[in-house]
Amino acid sequence: MYYETSKNDHGLPFNPFKAIVSPRPIGWISSLDNEGRANLAPYSFFNAIGDAPPMVMFSSSGYKDSVSNIDKTGEFVCNMASWSLKDEMNVSSAPVPHETSEFGLAGLKTAPSRLVKPPRVADALTALECKHLKTMRMTALDGSETDSYVVFGQVVAVHIDDSLVHDGRVDVTRIKPLSRLGYKDYAVIETVFEMDRPDI
Repeated sequence: MYYETSKNDHGLPFNPFKAIVSPRPIGWISSLDNEGRANLAPYSFFNAIGDAPPMVMFSSSGYKDSVSNIDKTGEFVCNMASWSLKDEMNVSSAPVPHETSEFGLAGLKTAPSRLVKPPRVADALTALECKHLKTMRMTALDGSETDSYVVFGQVVAVHIDDSLVHDGRVDVTRIKPLSRLGYKDYAVIETVFEMDRPDI
């Protein structure tokens, strides 16, 4: 099949775009507003964009609390959304009023960060403390503004649960990170394999 995204004439009952761009890691973003109230929300348009220095990004459909908080305070944390926390992650995605803490809503404990003020998810197996670099509101090909906001951050500190380290490496199968697929679908990483790059 073939379709043009401007027409969205795929003829399917649901848009297949996010099912094709998958799996996507989930950035479980914690932040604080100006009054020190904690916010926690998962974003499936999330990834690392560099390692020297380490940098990450996430994109929000709409100028949501996470984006607003980070723009104002300049700090956030990317918590690992893993199999063991799948239900809590899902609860934290609920559209609740600004003053409602998703930590409390999902029954999650907080843990202090070291170099930034937003708390971490205490039971998250890894967490990346980040300083805000910039936020971009994306524009379409015709120059019109979209409702997509991309937040860029530099990772200044990393937390790793000691149980994950095996033979000097972080064992991702012990984390079982969640990934977002299309529709209402998720997957969990439990199997990995190695391939050497070709030496030409």
